[in-house]
Amino acid sequence: MTAILGISAFYHDSAAVLLIDGQIVAAAQEERFTREKHDASFPKHAVEYCLAKAGITPSDLDYVGFYEKPLLKFDRLLETYLSFAPRGFRSFWNAMPNWLSQKLHLRREIRSGLGKRYRRRIVFCHHHQSHAASAFYASPFEQAAILTIDGVGEWSTSTLGFGEDQRIKLSEQIRFPHSLGLLYSAFTYYCGFRVNSGEYKLMGLAPYGQPKYVDLIRDRLVTIYDDGSFRLNLDYFGYCQTLRMTTSKFHRLFGRGSRQSDSEIESLDQDLAASIQVVAEEIVMRMANYLHQKTGTSNLCLAGGVALNCVANGRLLREGPFENIWIQPAAGDAGGALGVAQLIWHQLLDKPRHAVATDSQQGSLLGPEFTGEQVRAVLDRNDAVYQLISDPAELDRRTATLLAQGQVVGRFAGRAEFGPRALGNRSILGDPRRSDMQSTMNLKIKFRESFRPFAPAVLADHVSDYFDLSAGHVSPYMLLVCQTKSDSLPAITHVDGSARVQTVGREPNPQFHALLAEFHRQTGCPVLINTSFNVRGEPIVGSPQDAYRCFMNTEMDAVVIENCLLVKKDQ
Repeated sequence: MTAILGISAFYHDSAAVLLIDGQIVAAAQEERFTREKHDASFPKHAVEYCLAKAGITPSDLDYVGFYEKPLLKFDRLLETYLSFAPRGFRSFWNAMPNWLSQKLHLRREIRSGLGKRYRRRIVFCHHHQSHAASAFYASPFEQAAILTIDGVGEWSTSTLGFGEDQRIKLSEQIRFPHSLGLLYSAFTYYCGFRVNSGEYKLMGLAPYGQPKYVDLIRDRLVTIYDDGSFRLNLDYFGYCQTLRMTTSKFHRLFGRGSRQSDSEIESLDQDLAASIQVVAEEIVMRMANYLHQKTGTSNLCLAGGVALNCVANGRLLREGPFENIWIQPAAGDAGGALGVAQLIWHQLLDKPRHAVATDSQQGSLLGPEFTGEQVRAVLDRNDAVYQLISDPAELDRRTATLLAQGQVVGRFAGRAEFGPRALGNRSILGDPRRSDMQSTMNLKIKFRESFRPFAPAVLADHVSDYFDLSAGHVSPYMLLVCQTKSDSLPAITHVDGSARVQTVGREPNPQFHALLAEFHRQTGCPVLINTSFNVRGEPIVGSPQDAYRCFMNTEMDAVVIENCLLVKKDQ
């Protein structure tokens, strides 16, 4: 038995992944345990979960991998600070203590985090190698082009490569400070959202605006070349030398300072969101076209934070040169933990790879699960009123009936999802046919901006009846946007007629499929609203206690926690 632990940590979205003989046994993000959104600390709890799932201890591990090379990253930081000195001193002064005390001593930090019980080799790989590995090795393809795009790793901000059998090779890169991820984040910051967490809000805001500033962005901010490479005009961006993303020159270009997060969203914000989305899609499309010309393959794998831009992904599938696209569901830094573990298995140890027809991600249902006894102990401790329903079919019938009556129902069941999307097991569900459901769930349950759209979960056999998804394509991880075909689902249809679709087959989540099928039987509608089980500013719930607290602190009507049904009016 060969046990490999992959770790990502110390920047944002820390995570741990365990492979046993090349198979993914467990994967989890630290934020789900600590309740600190995007937690960057050593993933102590996630590691403990992964090891417990396999019944092993740190001393049983054969390899531990870290998802990037800290010394190379430090080299980039020093060179950048020196290039802008003395302007970068404040940023330099803020960054150095953490580097000197922790990030330059990661072997020590990792061994300490493992209780000093691991004494074997620690492997460090390049950040974008981790992304590329997580995209290709888990994909259903024997060979594929690989595209990784994010803010920045060590020096790379985008890479192009190719994978075949158990080997991957990255052949080209775009280097810092020229970064599509940081360009998009600059507009995220300027429009009043948080960098590294608000980019999806900017994407959701884009359909409300007009792309009035596309030409201005191309003329002043970024030069785009035919192969998708580009150069940013750094006079407008502050991330190299300050603690801000944009400069006063950026602000003068658009006629105001950055929006305060608690202020009203203006038409300028909407138009800028629409404009940068168009520019981002153009760059991604050009990169993909160039990569296709180079590789000649019909398959593409995507990872990196920009791969979570499901609007760009949808356009790439519709208009791009690749017949098949697979996107790593944990495309951001958390997925790097998976990538480095898989790199160790396939490339360091030279173990063969056999592609799985769907993928080897197991529906990304790789996180913790809880027994009925554990759930009931939590509910009893909170004096909760619940109904124990041991028959799964009866539980689905009762749940579907509540949903059909227009009630909002939380669902906490089975293993947690790995990645930023709730895929049915840590979800809040609703009836998409009700025109008031979107605003109800946004304002009364999620406590978030009213413009934010919700995603539909649809039975895979019925997806073409409701959504313009190409024949033969599925979207199990909610990472593709397409147009809706029907006006009968107002609660999941965005202002531009689009939806971020999750297709649900019998495998790998038969329980969620069964609930959808029961709702279809009762209503004739094979679609449910599916949004993550959390409120604004919090991670997705990680435990039955989290689920109960979220249920009680919102206007959710009911919640299913494993085989226990709680109705709010009974509490």
